[in-house]
Amino acid sequence: MNKEVIIDKINNFLIDEFEVEQEELSPDANLKDTLELDSLDFVDLVVAVESNFGVKLVGEDFVDIITLQNFYDLIERKVD
Repeated sequence: MNKEVIIDKINNFLIDEFEVEQEELSPDANLKDTLELDSLDFVDLVVAVESNFGVKLVGEDFVDIITLQNFYDLIERKVD
């Protein structure tokens, strides 16, 4: 799966399931501050990733995840 497909899928479920506005989806957007995702949203995010990409995420995966670009990179590493 190439990077563009991963980014499109992530952006689409952030818009559809988390009601994030399209214009907020920039690679440097902070997941907590800019996109306003809280701890419950992160649980839902894990479920969305599993259903969209077939990979499991654990709490340790999110230690260094601050921006949307960090999240894209994490998913790309897990999918490969």
